[in-house]
Amino acid sequence: MGMLLALVLAALPVTGAGRAGAAAPATHRTGTPAAEPPPEFGSDWHDPVTAAPPVTAPGTRSCEVKVAHAQFRDFTPYKGAYTPPKGCGDRWSKVVLRLEGKVAGRQYDRLGHLRIGGVEILRTSTPQPSPDGITWSVEKDVTRYSETLRGAQPVEMLIGNVVNETYTGVIDVEATLTFYAAEGRTRPADTPDRVLTLDGEWLTTPRNSERVVAEVYATGSGGGCEEYWYLSVPDGAPYSCRTPDGPYREVQITVDGQLAGIAAPFPTVWTGGWSNPFLWYVIPGPRALDVKPVQYDLTPFAGLLNDGRPHRVEVSVLGVPEGQAGWSTPVNVLVWQDRGSEVVTGALTRHHNGVPANASTYTPGSEHRVDTRGGHRLTVSGRLNTSHGRVVTTVDRTLAHTSVHRWTDGENLDALKATWTDRERVTTDGRGPATAVRAHRAYTMDGTTTLGAGDRLRTVLALGDRADTAVERAGKRLSWSRLDDAYEGDATYTTNVPRDQRHAVGTSSERYRLYGTAGCHDRTVETAQGTVTRDRLRCGRKLPAGM
Repeated sequence: MGMLLALVLAALPVTGAGRAGAAAPATHRTGTPAAEPPPEFGSDWHDPVTAAPPVTAPGTRSCEVKVAHAQFRDFTPYKGAYTPPKGCGDRWSKVVLRLEGKVAGRQYDRLGHLRIGGVEILRTSTPQPSPDGITWSVEKDVTRYSETLRGAQPVEMLIGNVVNETYTGVIDVEATLTFYAAEGRTRPADTPDRVLTLDGEWLTTPRNSERVVAEVYATGSGGGCEEYWYLSVPDGAPYSCRTPDGPYREVQITVDGQLAGIAAPFPTVWTGGWSNPFLWYVIPGPRALDVKPVQYDLTPFAGLLNDGRPHRVEVSVLGVPEGQAGWSTPVNVLVWQDRGSEVVTGALTRHHNGVPANASTYTPGSEHRVDTRGGHRLTVSGRLNTSHGRVVTTVDRTLAHTSVHRWTDGENLDALKATWTDRERVTTDGRGPATAVRAHRAYTMDGTTTLGAGDRLRTVLALGDRADTAVERAGKRLSWSRLDDAYEGDATYTTNVPRDQRHAVGTSSERYRLYGTAGCHDRTVETAQGTVTRDRLRCGRKLPAGM
């Protein structure tokens, strides 16, 4: 972001002492609202908290295993060993990962991962600390990785960090897994039979695979322009981050060179983003501490993959200039097997790749402007001859993106309003009525940063993470859910002065609403000057079936 990127360096935590607010983990625990917020940010602030719901526990017997405990000062990964739990069997109703972290002093936001047996089970970033220190935690349902967790495995964890005379924060984290036994009427979740990783770019699946799903933890990061890919402009426009095709990005996966899946990347804003860490000290942006993978249903390609030979699987990000770094795309492949067959045969029966649309128009003026429209559609079908009959799977996915980017000379004003949509429908047709799984995802960003009189930098930003999903059979809806995670922030501070003269003020809020046949969650958290001013839970009841 040019000037704004440089100001991220200047916006590190203020110095001083003192605590503001009780500790609360980033996942779900209710914070202690302050009676009156301070007039400006002090030397410390409330620990990170979000309005997202907790991971529900089934209430059966549980066992806990510590996976890693490390202090990250550089880019040396933690290496350890994992041993499955004793006393909870090897078929679990749920497995929950919990990451607990603490950091004090001065530090950037840092990107990290946790891998067990080579399988990436968590991608995360870190909040930026106060001088006296913060604690936070992240919980994640990792039941789908149960097959990996049934055996002893090597562990690798890394949160790349730099510690020196200026950046003093050592990142101290501990990761544990809690296993909930499948007892009585509690049945194990529908987890995949195999969890595979790529051997370089090569994948070999079991020959009786009947469902194949790839997940990609795609993140644009590293401090360059791809960390702010949504703000890039086409060549020829006078802006600090330029790429030949503008800001349109699309995460693609291919099988043996043939396009197999497309997806819109989530526009993650890390906890130093938009040149204003004061926006994120208490409430991080959606997904910032728990990066969700992009998922692709590759079942139409299962007939090809089941030939017993390795196949090349590659992930790329459309819109990134060739040879330019900035994206990380680790891949896991989840496989469900046909236990009634040793070999499942089949073929790819349809492959329709629409022409990608991507047009960025630059308009010069006192306010420069780039208008972008992009999109793509891919439809693939494949048949499989399973032990329970012929099954045809069709995946139809449509992406769309619109954005308006405005800025002035010197980028003292920098504004973006953008929307990404990702519509997907997976239809399975075999014996009996066809089943369709539908997902409509929408991501929004509406923000403005200005540098005004007295070098006061102000950022006003709204982010949205929304998704409607449903499972239908023979035209009847069996289950549904609706997610609406909305963040708003407004923060101002003085630049180019000593840290104790920044006089920062800022408010932020998050309302996380999740409704569906599984229940409901509706929580709002609001902050001012680093303190929690409101924490309201509106809904936590079970919804009637069929709603």
